[in-house]
Formats: sequence, C-alpha cells, structure tokens
Amino acid sequence: MDDLISINDLSVSEIEEVFKKTRETKDSISDILNGKCLAMIFEKPSTRTRVSFENAMTQLGGHAIFLSPNDTQLGRGESIADTARVLSRYVDAIMARLFDHGNIVDLAKNAEIPVINGLTDFCHPCQILTDLYTVLEKKETLNLKFAWLGDGNNVCNSFIFAASKLKFQLSIATPRGFEPKALDDVNASNIEITYDPRKAVKDASVIITDTWVSMGQEEEKEKRLEIFKPFQVNQELIRFADPNYLFMHCLPAYRGYEVTTGVIDGPNSIVWDEAENRLHVQKAILTQLIH
Repeated sequence: MDDLISINDLSVSEIEEVFKKTRETKDSISDILNGKCLAMIFEKPSTRTRVSFENAMTQLGGHAIFLSPNDTQLGRGESIADTARVLSRYVDAIMARLFDHGNIVDLAKNAEIPVINGLTDFCHPCQILTDLYTVLEKKETLNLKFAWLGDGNNVCNSFIFAASKLKFQLSIATPRGFEPKALDDVNASNIEITYDPRKAVKDASVIITDTWVSMGQEEEKEKRLEIFKPFQVNQELIRFADPNYLFMHCLPAYRGYEVTTGVIDGPNSIVWDEAENRLHVQKAILTQLIH
C-alpha cells in the first residue's frame, strides 16, 4: 500500500493487514515515527478526522501540521500538483480532507510521499476501515448482513467497495434518485439496492446510517429532510433487524433526523467505540505508509 485513496484500490490482504496492525498496536504508544511529520490539508472541517490523525502521529512519536485553506497557497490558486511537489520536500506524508475526489487523486499522482484520503465527496476509506474493524471486535466476523439506510453518499460508496472486496452482504435502502455512484464500479451479487428500509434492515446484524445533509448541501436541507424521513433508524424499524444488531454512525449525528436518540444511545449502539477506533486504525495506516 503506497497511498490510501479508495478501498477500491486495496487488495484483500492489504485490508486485512490494516486490521492485524490495529489489533497489535491498539492502546499502545511508541516512537516508531519519531522525527516524521504529517501534513493535514482540510477543505472540510472535522472533529474526528483532525483529532484522531493528529493524536495518532503524537502517539507514534511524530508530529502533524494542520493546514486550512487560509494556511496554504491552495486558497490563492496554487495548483494541487505544485502543492504536492512542495510538501513532498517538507513532510513524510499528506492527509487531505477535500470536496472533489479528483483533487485527492491529483495530489497522490504528483506527490513523492504517501497520500491518505481523509474524506472526499466520493469516498471515505479511513472511516470504513474503522467501521469494519469495530464490527470484527464485536462480532469476530464480517460474514454478516450489513444494512445501509439513507443517502448513497461517500461513506456508502466506500462500504460498497469494501463489500465487493470482502464479500459480506450489503443491503442499501435509499430514496430513488439518491443511489450511490459506486454501484457503477462494482458487479457483486452480495450487494443489493432497495427503496424499502424494512427490506434492507430485515435480519441485519449491522445497521449504518449517516447525515442526510452533508457539507455543501445546506441549501437542500428542507427538501432532503422530507425525502429521507421514511429512512430514519428508529425503534419501529429496528424491530425487523437481528435482535443483537449493532448500530453505527460515522458522526456527527443529527438526532431526530437520520436516527432517534433511543437508538443511538441504546444498548446496541457502538458509535463511541467506532469513533475511538478512528485513532487506532489510523495509527496502523500511518505506520504502514510512513517508513
């Protein structure tokens, strides 16, 4: 693994190596990246991505630099390619959280150091590696039915890529017109799309949702809230799932919209373990990429 741009680029063995390294290093502090530096480029703000990556570098003995659009020449028109070339002379890796997926691809193409996708509008690989690792901790297998409820967004796209690689069953329930784009890139019989939330959730061992209104979609908020209302994860819907189901959400959660408080704070919710594991999985990714 030279970069982490999309789960679709990874082999099964590379995914499993991330899980193995996470198990080995979880809750440990080392100096393996002593003297190493990670540049973190943020077009989109984030609590979990910034804190987990920055602390991951600290726990590994390294250092991280936060770069907002106001902190780089990107905000004044410097090209992605030129920024990649310059940062390659200063730091040991780049993590970028961007809008346009093409920009992270361009960044990796022109950088001479590893590039990590901290999120784009198309995919969110670090989140899904974390989610799957967390399920493995709880269930000791991925041979389960996963149900996705809501927008076919970047997180959903990465779940599709993961399911196509690891062959777990994935049922996606989304309103018509909001289907995930990644379905065009895979051909897997273990992945289904439905417009019926109850069908997706039936006998599911893992239920996942995400915000209905992502950054950049604020003008569509009222329209989206009405369209997605039938896809809310609530007490009525979870009756159709396996009684021992796990509930996941990458956060931030908007209680009363995509999920009710009773579910996210209920006994089947693992969202806080999921959030914590971002730190541990990213430590594994960083140790694999930065030599």
